[in-house]
Amino acid sequence: MKRDIRSLLASALVSLAAAGCAERAPGVTRAPAQRAGNATTLSGLEATVTVTSDRLGIPTIRAASRQDALRALGLITARDRMFQMDLLRRSSGGRLAEILGRGLLEADIRQRQFGVPQAATAILARLPESQRAALDAYAEGVNAYLRSPEALPVEFQKLGYRPEPWRPEDSVLVVLGMFNALSESEDIERTQTVLTQSLPKGVMPFLLESVDPYTRSLLGAQDIAPPPLPAEALRTLVAQGRKERKERPPGPPSRRVLSEDAGEAPIGSNGWAVAGKRTRDGRAILANDMHLQLGVPNIWYRAELRYGEREVAGVVLPGVPVVIVGTNRHVAWGLTSLLGDVMDLVRIETLPERPGEYRTPDGWKRFDVAQETIKVRGEPDATVTVRSTIWGPVAARPLLGAPVAIRWTALDPEGVDIGLLEMDRVRSVDDAVAVMSAAGGPGCNVLLADRAGRVAWTVTGRMPRRRGFDGSVSVSWADGRAGWDGYLAPATLPRVVDPPSGFIVNANHRMPLGEGAPVLGHDYVNGYRAYRITERLREARQVAEADMFQLQLDTRAEFFGFYRDLALRALTEEAVSKRPALAEARRAVAAWDGRADVSSVGLPLLVRFRRVLADDVFAAWLGPNRAAEPDLELALPDIDTPLQRVLDTHARSADLVPAPAGGWDAFVLAALEKATTAVKQENGGRPLDQLEWGAVSRVRIAHPLGASPELAALLNMPDEPLAGCGFCVRLAVHAVAASERLVVSPGHEQDGILHMPAGQSGDPRSPHYRDQQRAWVDGRPLPLLAGPAEHTITLVPERR
Repeated sequence: MKRDIRSLLASALVSLAAAGCAERAPGVTRAPAQRAGNATTLSGLEATVTVTSDRLGIPTIRAASRQDALRALGLITARDRMFQMDLLRRSSGGRLAEILGRGLLEADIRQRQFGVPQAATAILARLPESQRAALDAYAEGVNAYLRSPEALPVEFQKLGYRPEPWRPEDSVLVVLGMFNALSESEDIERTQTVLTQSLPKGVMPFLLESVDPYTRSLLGAQDIAPPPLPAEALRTLVAQGRKERKERPPGPPSRRVLSEDAGEAPIGSNGWAVAGKRTRDGRAILANDMHLQLGVPNIWYRAELRYGEREVAGVVLPGVPVVIVGTNRHVAWGLTSLLGDVMDLVRIETLPERPGEYRTPDGWKRFDVAQETIKVRGEPDATVTVRSTIWGPVAARPLLGAPVAIRWTALDPEGVDIGLLEMDRVRSVDDAVAVMSAAGGPGCNVLLADRAGRVAWTVTGRMPRRRGFDGSVSVSWADGRAGWDGYLAPATLPRVVDPPSGFIVNANHRMPLGEGAPVLGHDYVNGYRAYRITERLREARQVAEADMFQLQLDTRAEFFGFYRDLALRALTEEAVSKRPALAEARRAVAAWDGRADVSSVGLPLLVRFRRVLADDVFAAWLGPNRAAEPDLELALPDIDTPLQRVLDTHARSADLVPAPAGGWDAFVLAALEKATTAVKQENGGRPLDQLEWGAVSRVRIAHPLGASPELAALLNMPDEPLAGCGFCVRLAVHAVAASERLVVSPGHEQDGILHMPAGQSGDPRSPHYRDQQRAWVDGRPLPLLAGPAEHTITLVPERR
């Protein structure tokens, strides 16, 4: 399971604060920038730039050229988010321990072993001149802020260090950090490799069915039969596990089989585009909400840029001079995670008699070996040995006893660029499809709408062209029969333009690719969110932006209806008479309203009931087959499709699940009892039929320093109930939720909607630190475009 960098940061920062590391390091103060009357000079500017900010601190940059606009964007973003930008580049480049201590050393080692800093340098060297110029201009703006007389953000003062000048390669490092969030699939490939080798024939197709019932409905693929239920193999696995548990000596409980987020897949997004023929006045409307792990400050920064004849509004990623989702008044674009397969674990063939070498299609080669030095705050430097192959770096962990190399688009200089920069010039969905399909960012679905009322979908990011294997499991490339032959040509990537339905939806599910289309991935999420959005859009007529925003807030959670019905079938009068503690559970489940509103009763129990069932069943099926990788927590993208097939009334059989002596009903009732006990313990013993969803689903958006009780109230967003769930259109689970909500029609930006958690500023002393939070929690729209100017900055070129 991926490391939660935010939690690591929090613990490290709190430890430093507790240890009294608030001393001021030499050089923390900065030299003042040059002034020119009431204006500020900015190196490299070609002409005067004006930056105005509205009541929410949203900047509008007016410049004569793109380069000048990006210089100003760098300065303004750094003013509001410099500590966040510094953490983003350090996290990706493996330099967190240098300022935060040993607690972040493991995360740094991983990035150094992957060779991320070297990849960033190589990627920068291959970028087109226009993209390199954009990064140079942005860096000039950031560094102008670092030379300004303003006090450094409080985090730098507390930690006692001064940020280094911003380099163009730092922006590439931030881009690679998003690759890590959206396209790193090492755990999934490890899971599939281990299970493919260890499970009986027929079990893997059953576990990894690529089309769940909701997606099957969306694809119109009712004639595609699911893989056979491998009943005999599952019975054997359950019996084997039961025997092993009986023979196992007493000791600590076994490690969990499923990773904590298996089957949840909350890192993703919703996106849809509605054509003009389905709206009130013929305008096309785009809606996009990106689901990411939340923190303070928010991952996105709102901005408007106007230069020459171009106007772009939306959100940028601090550290990168690109509007990630937004509009240019002709075309609007939104993104969702593609979940494409752009990483492979290459099994490396070695021999004891040839130490230091590995087999390749061109014979035996020596590993490239380098030493990486990592600075650790308050301790001696750490030295890490890094080995590399012709395919990529050697992973720290072997797989099934053999070393594996990481072949990943993110580490390939040919696989990464900032081609989204060119979205400022597109004038139609056709132009936008061409730009997006040629761009080299993290793999994403792209939803598009244009001023003519048209809509489209395509994908962005480099997609490997594989030979000899499908990428789902680790194989050897040593004989040359398996490998990558570059990337798919942009023109071959799938696309849908102006569909007859009048709308296009993606919620990280498998899209209809058409016959002969290239395989882009294997591990799509359950299609319930996409099904629910499609269901609502089919019913809708003459829609406007407000309707699309309300759909983003939809809390219908009928996904859990299967588990409600399963529970109620088991909770008969007879069963409850024998287990009185379950009477409360029956009342709670029966009272559920089918939604994930803060007032919904019964959902806390159903969510835990589902997880107990999954943990127990998958432990019985998969637990005995992990001897070669006992510490691996299995990452499965969709646990519900196989789980529900076995739990369905038409397939019920006690020997397919770890049922106790009482048989099938006893198994279900035992899971309910376990879930009931856990939920009551975690909620102070409150009666389940009075426990509302808002007691469980809460906003917990924390600053890295906010784990300290005395700082939590100052730095964190308020801890309060939040509607939504892990399978709702309004996704909310753990610390993952909509990092922004955008609704816009190109050419009608004045009616657009955009809101996000927290606020523009990363400074807790700023009025813009949390002034968008209330609207985000309440589901209240805020305007996309900045309002009247309340503050103005004029930037002028240096005199030569």
